[in-house]
Amino acid sequence: MNSGEDKRPVVLIRGAGEMASGIAYLVHRNSYNVCLTEITRPLTVSRENSFSDAVFDGTKTVCDVTAVRVDADIDEIKNTWENGFVPLVIDPDASVKNIVAPDIVVDAIMAKRPTGTTINDARLVIGVGPGFYAGKDVHIVVETCDSSGNPGTLIFEGEAEADTAIPIDVGGYKSERVIWSPEDGVFTPAMRMGDRVNSGDILGYVNDTPLKAGIGGTLRGFVREGTVIKKGTKLIEIDPVYEQDVYGLIRDKIWTVGLGVVEAIKCSR
Repeated sequence: MNSGEDKRPVVLIRGAGEMASGIAYLVHRNSYNVCLTEITRPLTVSRENSFSDAVFDGTKTVCDVTAVRVDADIDEIKNTWENGFVPLVIDPDASVKNIVAPDIVVDAIMAKRPTGTTINDARLVIGVGPGFYAGKDVHIVVETCDSSGNPGTLIFEGEAEADTAIPIDVGGYKSERVIWSPEDGVFTPAMRMGDRVNSGDILGYVNDTPLKAGIGGTLRGFVREGTVIKKGTKLIEIDPVYEQDVYGLIRDKIWTVGLGVVEAIKCSR
């Protein structure tokens, strides 16, 4: 399905969090028509470089690419492409695929478990990270695991490395730079994304429980204010460097995985 003289392949990307957004950015910049789907209340932490905030705000720009929230309406989606933007549909089940008839489906939800994506969803179906078996669930799996030493590697038969549940290493810090919710409740931030923080600073609250920084650095992101969360939900992320603009950049690992997805698309033409 393409609009008029627009012969660019349609790529439907499930998810609009940090990983999916980095992938969407690169696929869009390689001149494909990208359509994103997202859940109603995403729990994205690194929001400055994620398109998921368009769910709430209507638009979201990552670097120089803008996503626009649209209805599951083909004319509205086409118009968004024609204007050079990326349409984002609130559609947890990705049923919009029946409207846009994508050439390629990329599941970048990063659920680490089956999400309903099947190998029959498009002529090329790509699974990002663990939770997919290439040749059965999807055509190609793209590795995301740091411990493999090869994020972005294409897997044509088999699975990606299992999820380690360990955050990305940044400046030698992993779990120390992430804060998870200590209880069920409502999240309230006490600082702004991009702020410089020191170890011990209060970054926010779950209900009345303070959330303190374990290291110093730059406040990379947090879930949206007022979000109702469960105990153990990832809430806040710190980059252990004092650079205010670092929180808006696409991280190297995600860039590498995104390039892997672009390679998978191009090699399967």
